[in-house]
Amino acid sequence: MLPPEPAPLPALTRAEGAYIDSYLDMVDLLGRINPARAAHTYSALRAAQALAGRAEALRDALTAMHDRGESEVHSRTLARALRVLDGERRTARVTLPQEPVS
Repeated sequence: MLPPEPAPLPALTRAEGAYIDSYLDMVDLLGRINPARAAHTYSALRAAQALAGRAEALRDALTAMHDRGESEVHSRTLARALRVLDGERRTARVTLPQEPVS
């Protein structure tokens, strides 16, 4: 039996797609930098170095949206896109892990 089909990605403008992609790229990097989850300084350093470039891509996506007259962020649609792209798991790595229960 085949696994269930993933939910389809909602229709996004090219700039909204770039916004989501750049945001998730930054989240992934922040997850690697997170001191509560990092295992090695070198991988955290590499992620920190890459963060500036991804921040520029995020800025460029938002600038493109603004320049095209997309003045509102359609958060419900973008949240659906984030869920389809595994955003909940990816953003969880940015938070502190739960304390062990004793």
